[in-house]
Amino acid sequence: MIKRGIAVVLVLFLVGLVAGCGGDKKAAAPAAKGEYKAQLKLATLTTASHTYNLGANKFAELVKERSKGRIEVKVYPDGQLGKGERELLEGLQQGTIDIYVGSTGPIGNFSPSMLVVDIPFLFRDFNHVDKVLDGPIGQQLLADLDKSGLKGLAFWENGFRNLTNSKVAVKTPADAKGMKIRTMENKTHMLAFKTAGLNPTPMAWSEVFGALQQKVIDGQENPIAVIYSSKIYEVQKFLSLTQHVYSPAVLIVSLKKWQAMPKEDQEMLLKTAQEMAKYQRKLGRDAEEKQIGELAAKGMTVTKDVDKKAWQDAMQPAFAEFAKQFGKDKIDAIMNTK
Repeated sequence: MIKRGIAVVLVLFLVGLVAGCGGDKKAAAPAAKGEYKAQLKLATLTTASHTYNLGANKFAELVKERSKGRIEVKVYPDGQLGKGERELLEGLQQGTIDIYVGSTGPIGNFSPSMLVVDIPFLFRDFNHVDKVLDGPIGQQLLADLDKSGLKGLAFWENGFRNLTNSKVAVKTPADAKGMKIRTMENKTHMLAFKTAGLNPTPMAWSEVFGALQQKVIDGQENPIAVIYSSKIYEVQKFLSLTQHVYSPAVLIVSLKKWQAMPKEDQEMLLKTAQEMAKYQRKLGRDAEEKQIGELAAKGMTVTKDVDKKAWQDAMQPAFAEFAKQFGKDKIDAIMNTK
């Protein structure tokens, strides 16, 4: 009798286990069309006034409207959900953060093909940028993110990067020789600066203002919008319009969250992200000249007559390494896009 009782209990346990597994599968099934609901967290490291967040707020507004309130996006600016780019990108992979807008610089550590856009003096102007990033080359770079648990929806914009420092007005690499310059954790940027005779120092963005203030580093490099919105003028005297690297940004969704969405909602998010890319880029481009003037008014010495050829020549030896890493054909394809 005891053995029979044990057998009955075992059978009941197995039946319950199978039923439980079936229940899990049913719960994990994608929501039907029009039934998916979500509250998504969108993270950036920039201040609320930066174009990332202005674009993100507009994106959130349209997503809510187009989903009839089923999908809400809440924007967390200024590093509220993480101190550095790597931390936020890892949060996307793990699914603890749903959406991210940030520079491509750190993304190359997760998807190496993305590093190609950070080669110095690769892009001629904004028109060239748009044709490359909105065309087949840009779309392939976004598709490559899937391998890293990230879903790239659209290229937004950080802008052409410029050098600031606390010591002297800089026109040529010789003027900045040996300066300790904060860069992103980006091998392409670091190699270019090291080749030009500077001392690149990777550092999380949240630590940069304090490091500049305490003279731990001599300078940093960023687009005008970041220099302006982050009040770099309070801790740096000199701004040089080197425009040494064009820095795209990407709106990325956690691949885990993306795969849980019905196809119709995926298409809506993709379309909205691409629309907002044009909106966000225009915001930054329209404001840049005015912001340069305001930086000068706030006490920065702005050097406009930078010797860009001297910078290109100084960084040229690094191009052999870039060609080896990314392939000369790919670099030529970008540079020759018209």
